[in-house]
Amino acid sequence: MIERPRRLRQSAAMRALVAETRLHPRELVLPVFVAEGLDEPRPITSMPGVVQHSRDSLVQLSHRAVAAGLGGLMLFGVPEHKDATGSGALDPDGILNRSLGVVREAVGDELVVMADTCLDEFTDHGHCGLLDARGRVDNDATNEVYAAMAVAQARAGAHVVAPSGMMDGQVGVIRTALDGEGLHDTVVLAYAAKYSSAFYGPFREAVQSSLQGDRRTYQQNPANIVESVREIDLDIEQGADIIMVKPAMAYLDVVAAAAARSSVPVAAYQVSGEYSMIQAAAGHGWIDGRAAALESLHAIRRAGAQIVLTYFALDCAGWLAGEH
Repeated sequence: MIERPRRLRQSAAMRALVAETRLHPRELVLPVFVAEGLDEPRPITSMPGVVQHSRDSLVQLSHRAVAAGLGGLMLFGVPEHKDATGSGALDPDGILNRSLGVVREAVGDELVVMADTCLDEFTDHGHCGLLDARGRVDNDATNEVYAAMAVAQARAGAHVVAPSGMMDGQVGVIRTALDGEGLHDTVVLAYAAKYSSAFYGPFREAVQSSLQGDRRTYQQNPANIVESVREIDLDIEQGADIIMVKPAMAYLDVVAAAAARSSVPVAAYQVSGEYSMIQAAAGHGWIDGRAAALESLHAIRRAGAQIVLTYFALDCAGWLAGEH
C-alpha cells in the first residue's frame, strides 16, 4: 500500500486543521521608533513602510495595535541631542521616557509596553555603553546606568524593560535596582543572545546612529552557539523573565537551542535587515512579499520562539484576520 501523506494537504481547510505551527497577533510585538521634534511621521528610506513616529502618530499607532490584537510595542527613542554618557536616556522628559508615558496613558494595560534599555540611541559615539579612557565600553559603569535607566522606564510606564547592550551581569543589576525601588512587577526581557550582525544596517538609519567602528567586543560572534547557550543560562539565573535571540532568521538554530533549555518564554527579533530584504525583493517583484513574510514568521515560531518582534506585526495581524 502506498502511503499518502498528501491527503492532509488537499485543501486550505485541511491544511489549516493539521497545521503544527500557528501565528496569532498576540505573539507579535511591533518595534516602534519615536523621534524628538517631529510634527508628523518621517519615513525610514531603508525600511519601506516603517517610519519614525511623532507623539500624535504614536498614540494613533498604539490604538491600532490594540485593535489589531498585537501582543505589544517595543519603543526606541531618537533624541535630537546626544552626549558621551547618553544622559537623555535617564531624563524623565526625554523622548523615550515621555513616549512610554504617552503610550501607557493611551492604552493602559490593553497592550504590553516594552522599552529598549540601551544607550546606543543616546550616545554621541553610538556605543551601547559608557567609554573608558581608552575608548572601550566600560561594562560595570554601563550596568549602573542601565539600572537607573530601567527604573526610569518603569516609572514612565514600561511594563517590560529590555536590556540589549550585552553587558555581563546586566540582568542581575537591573533586577536588583527594580526590586530595590519596589518595581517588582516590571518584567525584564533580556537580549540574551544578541549577535554582532550585518543585518542591523537599516536600524542604524532608523535611530540615526552615530556609531563608528563595531560592537564585536560585546555582541556575540556569529560563528558561535555554545557561547549563546551560556549567556542564556546566565541571564535566567540572574532573573530574566523572558530571554531573546537577535537576529531571528539567520539564527534559528540558536532560537531552537534556547527553546529546548529555557525555563522562561523565548522571544526572537526579526531585525531590520531581515525585514528590508523581504521588502526589497518584493518591491522588485522577485518574491511574493506577503507569502515570504508569513513563511519567515512561521519559521521563527516553528524554531520555538513564543514571542516574535517584527516590523511586519501590524501587516501580519491584518493578513491573519483576512483568513477568517
